[in-house]
Amino acid sequence: MSRAVEESNRAMLRARDAMDRSYDQPLDIPALARIAHVSEAHFIRTFRATFGETPHRYLQRRRVERAMYLLLQTDRDVTDICYAVGFGSLGTFSRTFRQIVGESPTDYRKRAAPAAAVPTCFTKAWTRPSSFG
Repeated sequence: MSRAVEESNRAMLRARDAMDRSYDQPLDIPALARIAHVSEAHFIRTFRATFGETPHRYLQRRRVERAMYLLLQTDRDVTDICYAVGFGSLGTFSRTFRQIVGESPTDYRKRAAPAAAVPTCFTKAWTRPSSFG
């Protein structure tokens, strides 16, 4: 791997780490591009080439993953979870959740109660949403 590719990967990882830390906050491409020290257009292209999805889709998926956890591990209502993970509207949250998971947040909560005999690490691996579908 060339030094330039290695540096580019590190820059994208810095931006992705910032997204992972602050998934519940408003994040925009200009701020993420500044973290990676590249232009906005270059950031979007390089992020997609590096991780296989756009920064926006990655952030949505991370938010949905966190929502999946909260739906199963808490008794908070769906609207509260929607705002807690960084979505600005319940409609956008529900639509995005359905696109990624394949069912509504309420249906997911009803269906996906974890089995007591299955180790948590397996449950997480089986239920993690895929960006490919």
